[in-house]
Amino acid sequence: MAKVIVLGGGVAGMSAAHELMLRGFTVEVYERNPEYVGGKARSVNVPGTNIIDPNLFLPGEHGFRFFPGFYKHITATMKTIPLGNGKSVYDNLVSTDTVMIAQAGALPLVMPDNFPTSLKDVAEIFYSMMVASEELTKEDVEFFAGRVWQLMTSCKERYADEYESIGWWEYTGASTRSSAYQRLLVEGLTRSLVACKAQTASTKTVGMIFLQLIYLMLEPKAQDTDRVLNAPTNDAWLYPWIDYLTLKGVKYFKGYNVNALLTANGQISGATVQNIATGEIINVVGDYYVLSVPVEKAAPLMTQAILDLDPSLENIITLAPNVEWMNGIQFYLNTQVDLNRGHTIYSSSNWALTSISQKQFWPGYDLSKRGNGKVVSVLSVDISSWYTNGNFNNKPAQDCEPDEIKDEVWKQLKQELNIDGKVTLSDDMIEFWYLDADIQPITTPITPLMKRKLTAEENADLQKEMDLEPLLVNQCDTWEMRPNSYTMIPNLFLASDYVKTNTDLATMEGANEAARRAVNNIIKVSGSKADLCEIWPMYNPLLLVPFQAIDKKHFNNGLKWKNVF
Repeated sequence: MAKVIVLGGGVAGMSAAHELMLRGFTVEVYERNPEYVGGKARSVNVPGTNIIDPNLFLPGEHGFRFFPGFYKHITATMKTIPLGNGKSVYDNLVSTDTVMIAQAGALPLVMPDNFPTSLKDVAEIFYSMMVASEELTKEDVEFFAGRVWQLMTSCKERYADEYESIGWWEYTGASTRSSAYQRLLVEGLTRSLVACKAQTASTKTVGMIFLQLIYLMLEPKAQDTDRVLNAPTNDAWLYPWIDYLTLKGVKYFKGYNVNALLTANGQISGATVQNIATGEIINVVGDYYVLSVPVEKAAPLMTQAILDLDPSLENIITLAPNVEWMNGIQFYLNTQVDLNRGHTIYSSSNWALTSISQKQFWPGYDLSKRGNGKVVSVLSVDISSWYTNGNFNNKPAQDCEPDEIKDEVWKQLKQELNIDGKVTLSDDMIEFWYLDADIQPITTPITPLMKRKLTAEENADLQKEMDLEPLLVNQCDTWEMRPNSYTMIPNLFLASDYVKTNTDLATMEGANEAARRAVNNIIKVSGSKADLCEIWPMYNPLLLVPFQAIDKKHFNNGLKWKNVF
């Protein structure tokens, strides 16, 4: 069977290796990280917390994991990773119950994130509306609802042609509405959940993902709107996964950077990878190559020799600056602080914080022998806006030292959780804290091609980048720049979250779908008789199809959307 070289060992690379292995291909994976697998999805051992037992650390992470119910691709792969006793990694997913929106100086809004199944659930919805109405006007709510209804009843052609070119801020009319409208309904969604700037994020992407969450909430039998793992990511998912891959014959090489793609006779003839520990550079050769590194890592690999074979790959260079930071900080507390059984959005936070109290979802995970033995809960916080001034220190997170980031995040959390004299968080609760180790000074290589293609400002931004693993952001009018999983180079395929997918978002789901598409193309060109990987479309309720059909007629006639309900 043909040999496939997978360059990059994040979720996309592991997914490609998994699907290829199941179909009989010989697979080698080269992963940059010398210790962990899974890329941004990994959890880590927090340095210095193996105090009681030298082999047991507190768990840290790049950012908390989130598996909404519309994820189909990554969860399908999880179902094929065995745990024993007839169970799979998929069985380690558990559903949350609520989403809480914290507000400085006001009571939080707590909303069920599944379809209401009791009078209490319904009452909570109306209570949330009543509380929200203290800031949001009836006109604000009705206007936003109208914008959402338009998205629900628009045809896919209007998404591609019209909404792709409109920023979410513009589409939602945020500039002409109240600050509460902007903060709670517009910015909260984009900054906190997908690390996008509302002013530049494509309405096509943000609107589509928002609708998927709404459809899940309105589905009576759906209890998986928001799911998390029942243990740290490595324990619940990635360790069983890498064990399964290697058991099935996948050769996995950790600690290797991808240096170059080599060409000969109109195709890829090999790739050079460098051992980070020793500096040794080796040439790896296969029949097919899957490039699964992130966009900012792929850009320096686009040499003139590569572009001579496929000029469209120059768009990868153009996309490279379209990344944002979304990184985690964990607080390890000596007091049980659960907040709510789900995620919390901090609507008054300048750094766009979201959090989840994780231990409540880890019933079998023992913290008593980790750290100093006093930790009973883990408050995991994602920071999504690194370029705005803090609420208290008036500095962007990207300009702060780690201690400054910790202090500012903690103050922002207390600002929104300590309400009406109730102290939810106090300084004496903190035993340890950990900021994602990806936040460090680095220099992104700038090749001559990148220097010519990108503006001086874009090159400067890449040079001062301090996040080793930022997220791609789908800005307006960038869909056509994004490549397909196949290229004009007959043995080179792309599997990363910047590839065109139905998911259309930098997520584990998008990475897995891209990998499946790359594998399907390898199956076709290799002449393999193996089954193709399944690809799922985004969910579209049948009751909306007639409205979308009417809009398609309007669109084909050059008419704007019209409410026909």
